[in-house]
Amino acid sequence: MNITRAFSPPIDQVGVEERVSRLQARSIKKDSKKYALRLALSMLDLTTLSGDDTEGKVRQLCIKARHLHDQIAGLPQVAAVCVYPPFVAVAKSCLKDSGVKVASVATSFPSGQSTLNVKLEETRYAVSEGADEVDMVISRGEFLKGSYHYVYDEIAAVKEACGKAHLKVILETGELSTLDNIRLASDIAMHAGADFIKTSTGKIQPAATLPVTLVMLEAIRDYYYKTGLQVGMKPAGGISNAKLALQYLVVLKETLGEAWLNNNYFRFGASSLANDLLMQIVKQETGIYQSMNYFSKD
Repeated sequence: MNITRAFSPPIDQVGVEERVSRLQARSIKKDSKKYALRLALSMLDLTTLSGDDTEGKVRQLCIKARHLHDQIAGLPQVAAVCVYPPFVAVAKSCLKDSGVKVASVATSFPSGQSTLNVKLEETRYAVSEGADEVDMVISRGEFLKGSYHYVYDEIAAVKEACGKAHLKVILETGELSTLDNIRLASDIAMHAGADFIKTSTGKIQPAATLPVTLVMLEAIRDYYYKTGLQVGMKPAGGISNAKLALQYLVVLKETLGEAWLNNNYFRFGASSLANDLLMQIVKQETGIYQSMNYFSKD
């Protein structure tokens, strides 16, 4: 495959920002808002990726995944719990028979600065422990120096190491500098076998933004028209309130349509978003805001 700058179309930044501005202005009426809040909740990947993670902390997060708010009937489950590879087995045990998937970061997350052999070994370990999904990071240094085939080959190798597990490819858009780079990295990831493309690790700012997400969604749309294959999208980092999450869903629906409006093809990587969604759902159901003290932090 000949991967050069011509591999992807140039991006009109002004056009992207104007479209996002128009979509952000859309209002969502009451019944649609109720539906959208629950839909967003079902798309969450609850995540703990800190140096002080412990088995107990992971179990606590899994309990939250299974019991978001037991006083509200009919709440959807979150999509997944995402952890470091050593905690996959713990999460898998805690989430048994729940339907909530276990995701694991790999490939020397978040920097990606390691050898391919180490990255593949970590990926295979996470999958052997029971990971349903693997979130890898691309080698941004290689990408930025123009080694596009290196990035492609690395993603393809990790995809093979995933076996039946789904692969989410993190571009770390905050380090790619331009929308043109983000579009090219999205196209490379999808052609190399990504099941999802993801904005960020959450460790670098800026993380997810609506203009970046629109560019990635348009890449997914064009790839679908070209191949007939649906690839998922995961904005991650900085999406902390329900109002912003609903704006992402509007951009998603207007760009990709109903077929992507489910957690098989769209996720939010934002654990702090869960409580605000729950608070807004309670408000829609009862007319009263509950204090944040009614919701667990983890």
